[in-house]
Amino acid sequence: MYYRGAQMAPRVSVLRARIADLPGRTIREKNFAALVDAAKVIEMQTEELAYAIVTPYSMSKSRTGGIVGRLISRTGLDLVAGRMFAPGAELAKRYADSIVTETDPRHRATQELIRQYILKNFTGEKNGQRSRVLFLIFRGPDAVEKIHRTVGHIVHERTSGETIRDTYGDYITDDSGNVTYFEPGVLAAFDPKAVERDLKLWADFSDSDGGILDRAVSYLPNAQAEKTLVLIKPDNFKFPNLRPGGVIEVFSRSGLTIIGFKVHCMSVAQAEEFYGPVLLVLEEKLGPKSGRENWESIIEFMAGRKPSECPSAERDVPGTEKSIAIVYQGMDAVRKIRDVLGPTDPAKAPPGSIRREFGQTIMINAAHASDSPENAKREMAIVQIDENNFKPLIENFYRHQ
Repeated sequence: MYYRGAQMAPRVSVLRARIADLPGRTIREKNFAALVDAAKVIEMQTEELAYAIVTPYSMSKSRTGGIVGRLISRTGLDLVAGRMFAPGAELAKRYADSIVTETDPRHRATQELIRQYILKNFTGEKNGQRSRVLFLIFRGPDAVEKIHRTVGHIVHERTSGETIRDTYGDYITDDSGNVTYFEPGVLAAFDPKAVERDLKLWADFSDSDGGILDRAVSYLPNAQAEKTLVLIKPDNFKFPNLRPGGVIEVFSRSGLTIIGFKVHCMSVAQAEEFYGPVLLVLEEKLGPKSGRENWESIIEFMAGRKPSECPSAERDVPGTEKSIAIVYQGMDAVRKIRDVLGPTDPAKAPPGSIRREFGQTIMINAAHASDSPENAKREMAIVQIDENNFKPLIENFYRHQ
């Protein structure tokens, strides 16, 4: 199971120990499920949502991986949703108008810079590309403050690289103190009420302005741009670490454009369909029995459960293992991504490839990438890449709160 902060595992262990002596396996399972549900309710009452927006400039300069890695590893929070946006004028204006709230003149001046930055950079087209932002949602105890400490403030006195803005932001002034260049790197709100307001605003525009940004990049009339799917696999999410961002960072070497992003938990049924072609290969190579066992291990790795151990009524339930699904677009996208990924066996992958850097075994090999445009289309349909799971997550969280 992927991490949900440091709180849940000890609590579940205590509950498991308390009911271990109850008579009857079914009774034990029912009581365990009920107690775990109760623990989750208690935990949700202490959790917050927080967000971070990777700015258009950070996206265009391939800084996304570095930012994502820091957000996950330094906060210890659970990345629960992500969505690409090409904000329209109304969303940009409404978001910008909510920024300036401080009464302190110095902080208010910084907020005014951010407001102007949003109005100027969040819409329109530059160099054949529409402005794109990646909106990430995190959940966990004290999430807003943890994002605050990790993102940091824009102040030109600090250049230590301690925060994301220290590294990726710029605040440059002339000799008179006038700001000549401003780039925040990432945007976030640092008050729970402001976070709720902003999340609900972006949720309202998540269908009209967000999703798969097929038309975000202009190509020559006869150019045949491809879309391909990448899955950052569950082995990258066993604990908060830099690996998910590191994988994205290496993929940025392809020069392709991220046009889709989704946090996804595969159901057993989805994993069976996704890896269906692999079953035939394994059975032919290893024999029916061993091939099937290996294939079931792959399904368990991706969905958290073996098909043979999953009741039919639960096959379509989202699994316990988390992946990130990313859609890349560009010329010769399938080949470029697979070149950066490396072969299935990390031991045979070339230095600098993702599987050599982050893979462990043939199964636990960091990431998956489509091997043809046709398979990319098939795989995107299986993981429902067009699904908007961003909006219901926000609505359900605040409804329960």
